Amino acid sequence: MSQKTLPTDVPVDEYLAGLEARRASEGEQLVALFRDVTGTEPVMWGPSMIGFGEYEYTYASGHSGTWPKAAFSPRKAELSFYGLQAAPEAAELLERLGPHRRGVDCVYVRRLEAVDLDVLRALVAASWSYYSTH
Repeated sequence: MSQKTLPTDVPVDEYLAGLEARRASEGEQLVALFRDVTGTEPVMWGPSMIGFGEYEYTYASGHSGTWPKAAFSPRKAELSFYGLQAAPEAAELLERLGPHRRGVDCVYVRRLEAVDLDVLRALVAASWSYYSTH
């Protein structure tokens, strides 16, 4: 089975420009935050994920692939954040983030203005550090 979500050549700015105004603005704010924390440039992964850095993984089943160390998607209904729950300090930080819900590997936020951006910054930093050493 091949990995479905891979880096693309679509410019992040071009993708963001095609979103409705609020999501485009939130996406631009998040690109700036993630860029500042990670020190890397954003790359589109698949049609709607904006990722920073990458790491290789292999599951016990033998399935392996590449995934961004930190990523988000400014989807219409919610902002989706990927990988923010893996670091040891993530649970405590998520308690302080503000209104959100959690999936298996995602954290979902309806409005960026409703969450604590300092806590989000700390979550991104923790995720970046975790995936840089694991």
